[in-house]
Amino acid sequence: MSRYYFFLMFILIFFSKCFNSTENIPANKVLPSAKQFEYQQMETIGFIHFTINTFTNKEWGFGDENPSVFNPTRLDVEQWVITAKNAGLKELLLTAKHHDGFCLWPSKYTEHSIKNSPYKNGRGDIVREFVDACKKHNIKAGLYLSPWDRNHKDYGNPQYINYYRNQLRELLSNYGSINEIWFDGANGGDGFYGGAYETRKIDNKTYYQWDSTFALVKELQPDIMIFSDAGPDVHWIGNEKGFAGETFWSTINQNKLIIGASDTKYLNTGDPNGTHWIVGQCDVSIRPGWFYHQHEDSLVKTANQLVDIYYKSVGRNAVLLLNLPPDHRGLIHENDVAALNEFKQIIDETFSNNMASKAKAIAKNSVRNFEVKNILDNNIETYWASQQQALPVEISLSFKNEIEFDRIMLQEPVHLGQRISEFKVDALVNGQWETLYQGTTIGYKRLLRTKQTKSKQVKLVVTKANNNVALSSFGIYQSSEKEYN
Repeated sequence: MSRYYFFLMFILIFFSKCFNSTENIPANKVLPSAKQFEYQQMETIGFIHFTINTFTNKEWGFGDENPSVFNPTRLDVEQWVITAKNAGLKELLLTAKHHDGFCLWPSKYTEHSIKNSPYKNGRGDIVREFVDACKKHNIKAGLYLSPWDRNHKDYGNPQYINYYRNQLRELLSNYGSINEIWFDGANGGDGFYGGAYETRKIDNKTYYQWDSTFALVKELQPDIMIFSDAGPDVHWIGNEKGFAGETFWSTINQNKLIIGASDTKYLNTGDPNGTHWIVGQCDVSIRPGWFYHQHEDSLVKTANQLVDIYYKSVGRNAVLLLNLPPDHRGLIHENDVAALNEFKQIIDETFSNNMASKAKAIAKNSVRNFEVKNILDNNIETYWASQQQALPVEISLSFKNEIEFDRIMLQEPVHLGQRISEFKVDALVNGQWETLYQGTTIGYKRLLRTKQTKSKQVKLVVTKANNNVALSSFGIYQSSEKEYN
C-alpha cells in the first residue's frame, strides 16, 4: 500500500510539472503590478481641463483672478462623462486645481475657490459632481492637483508643502475611490503669490518631497495609480502630441527620471534593461490648447487625426490620454463631440471583424499547453509560447480563401513581461513572401498599418527576444472606409 501511494504521488508530480506554466514559461524579472496590467487595458482615457482659465481665455492663469469670473451658465458634468463614454474612454481626469490655484471644490485651506464664485451661489462642488457622475456611468475618476500654485502666498517656501498635502488629503479622503492622481512638472515661475507679483523658483529635485508625498497618496488610497514623469505607476511619454516612440518599452530605470526634468527621448522609448515597470501615457488635447478658447472651435482635431494618434499611442504599447475642454457654458462643445463620435465609429468599424478568427494558426517549437490557437481567442491572458533558444520564431495564419486587409494587431502577455524586440510580418502574395512591416517592440498592443494586401497566408517572424517568445493575440483587419491610409 505504501509503495502504491508513493508511485501514485510520483505520477501526479510528474504530470503537474509537465503542465505547470510557471516552470515552462519563466516570467521576466520586471513585471507590471496587477493594477498596472488592469490600467493599460483601459487603453483610452480622458482629461477635463476646466477652471477659471475657461472664462479668462488663458492657458495658464496668473493667480490673481477674481473668483466671481467663474460662472458657467449650463454646466452639465454628466454631459462630459457621457461624451467620454460614448467615445470609448474608460477614465476621466479632472483639473481639480491648475497652476492659477483656483480650486473646483470648496477647499477649507484657501479662499481662491469655487466657494467664492457665483456658481450655485458659492455652494457648488464640481469635484463632487464629477466623481459622482463618473461612478453613475461606470467610468473611473481621476484628479489633477497642480504642484505649482501662482496664487498661494507660501509657494516656494517649506510651509507650502503642508498646504499642498492638506489639499491632497481633502481630495483623497472626501470623494470616495479615485483611480488616478496626476502630477506634472510644474516647477514655479512668475505669479501673484498672495499679492506679491514676483518670480519664485524652486529646486524641482527636492522641494515637493515627492517620495513622502507619494507615500501619503498611497496611505490615503492604496489602490490609486500615480502619474508623473517618474511614475511610480504611470509615466509621461515625453511630449504632448500623443505619440509614443516606434520602439517603446514599459520597462525603464526610475533612478534616471526626475519630475519636471526627465530626458524626454528616454521617456518616449523606455528601456529594454529598465529596472521598473511604468506604464507609458500619451497626453494630447483635442484642440490646440488645453483649455477652451472660442477661436479654436474650427481647429478641433478631425476624426482621422484622432485615429492617427490612437495608432501612435495605444498602437505602440501606451495609454492615450485625450483632453476634452468644456466651454464657458460648462459643456463639451458640439464640434468636439462630433469628432469624438466619428473617431469611435472608425475604430469600431476597423476592429469589429478579426479575420484571423477563421484562420488556421501554425507554429513550431511550442511549449506544451501553450497552443498556438490561443492567439486567436481574443484573451490577453491566454497565449502561445515558444521554447527557449528557438529564434527566429514563425507563427503563420492560413486561410481557406484569400483575404484583403491593411491592419494587424499583435499583443504579448505582458503580465509575464515584455519580451519581443525585433519582428516582421510577411504575406504570401502571388506565390512570393513579401514583407509588410518590420518593427521592434510589441508589448501590450502593437497596431500595424500596412498597404492593402490580398493573401491566403500571413506570418509573424520574431528574430529577437529577451526570453521565450510569447504571443497572446495576432489579429488581421480591414480599416474603415472613413479612415485614410
